[in-house]
Amino acid sequence: MPKTAKASRKDNAVRGKKKKDPNAPKRGLSAYMFFANEQREKVREDNPGIKFGDVGKILGEKWKALSDKQRAPYEAKAAADKKRYEDEKAAYAQGADEDEESE
Repeated sequence: MPKTAKASRKDNAVRGKKKKDPNAPKRGLSAYMFFANEQREKVREDNPGIKFGDVGKILGEKWKALSDKQRAPYEAKAAADKKRYEDEKAAYAQGADEDEESE
């Protein structure tokens, strides 16, 4: 029985991943990301010469140690950012639909 040729990795690489539209809205940040962005510099100042991965570990430990009350402002920022993303995504999709109809 003859073997059929499999698609090689090179063939898959040529097709590649679909390029994301640069005009598409940016995803909303999570509550943790708002926290990490706010605390990252302080962690670096408190631990000079720290490795990149260790900064993430410390931030993760600090995040886990926060109470629900302490997390609330970050959760609120994340909810607002999620709403922003959904609004921008809807407007973007509506604009894309209009562009397709005009073609």
